[in-house]
Amino acid sequence: MTQMTKAINGEISKEMRMAAAEEGVAAEFICQGIAAGTIVIPANVNHKNLKAKAFGRGLKTKVNANFGTSEDYDSIEAELKKLEAAVKAGADAVMDLSTGDKIKETRAAILKNAEVPVGTVPIYQAAVETVKSGRGIIEMKVEELFEVIKAQVEEGVDFITVHCGLTLETLRHLAAEGRVTDIVSRGGSFMAAWMLHNNQENPLFEYYDRLLEICYKNDVTLSLGDALRPGSLADATDRAQIHELLVLGELVDRAREAEVQVMVEGPGHVPYDQIETNIKLQKELCKEAPFYVLGPLVTDIAAGYDHITAAIGGTAAAAAGADFLCYVTPAEHIGLPDIEDVREGVIACKIAAHAADIAKGVKGAKERDNQMAAARKKLDWEKQIELALAPEKLKESRAAHNQTLKEEDACTMCGSYCAMKIVDQQLS
Repeated sequence: MTQMTKAINGEISKEMRMAAAEEGVAAEFICQGIAAGTIVIPANVNHKNLKAKAFGRGLKTKVNANFGTSEDYDSIEAELKKLEAAVKAGADAVMDLSTGDKIKETRAAILKNAEVPVGTVPIYQAAVETVKSGRGIIEMKVEELFEVIKAQVEEGVDFITVHCGLTLETLRHLAAEGRVTDIVSRGGSFMAAWMLHNNQENPLFEYYDRLLEICYKNDVTLSLGDALRPGSLADATDRAQIHELLVLGELVDRAREAEVQVMVEGPGHVPYDQIETNIKLQKELCKEAPFYVLGPLVTDIAAGYDHITAAIGGTAAAAAGADFLCYVTPAEHIGLPDIEDVREGVIACKIAAHAADIAKGVKGAKERDNQMAAARKKLDWEKQIELALAPEKLKESRAAHNQTLKEEDACTMCGSYCAMKIVDQQLS
């Protein structure tokens, strides 16, 4: 039985109560949102150490961190350190995108150590195993893909990205567009190559009911991937992207009918002035299903600083109604992120999410800012460190920048000419 089945029957689960307590809302509010499909709680029955979180309308904007091994870097220990760093920095969920030799072992270690929801992209493992067997990705068998999905679901993965909206008709729109960057989704490229070579429909679309049955059994949330998300500003909001979104809207309806929790993934690289339009389109076409967006990145030329590019777009997206932001690290477009990249990516994304929550008027969002303002007025540095999104960095930075400080409660920017101090002395 899924969280959605329980919610439709008016049953408030322990996961709903746990998520409600974290949000500071009534459990009934969470239950009603899940029943309507506007809120999800990714909580596989086999993920035993999970602390449930809710994603969706009326809740705090959540943040996801991606990591995972590759064929060039295959250290499980390193990925576990990234998991620890991501959660400590405030990630609400993580995704294991491993493509190295130890995919199963890496996922098992992450699930064992993660108390937040864990997501995967099953086609990665299916593709890697196909290649390791001496065949090309285009020779992957449909049954092999579904076997991987079933195995990951049974192991405890809480949500899976599946590119079900990439159809042969959608690919015809892509061909007609003449995109600059074609397909930048790795899973989308695997599926597109398979479809074009075999001249067959996407099996995740053709056998969608089978996918729903697998997910229902262990209450796995479907994250309907955007295989045709734009990889450059030039390709944003084109017919191929919107056609896929139309298909995803229909698949959302079918998932809800099957009482399977579902959310939708979104772009990508999007000019700032098109972000609100993209969010409103998804919310309309997908009937308020939770929207999970990558960035969006608002410029293509900030390599090395794309965590900032994504934070700018993420604030705009979440303020317009996106529910779940996937972080982007400084290593985006460069290489596999290290621990510091993960930390910086999560913090930048948390800033974006929090700024959007203030704009949306989410309950309690502004309270922490008000407390910080009061602490600054009092020149209470310990309290400022406690309230900061990155307390350790603030503490280290203050120590490094104030070694010649003459007045302990000030800083080297103003010293005895501190505006707060001067005015407070006159007003008190």
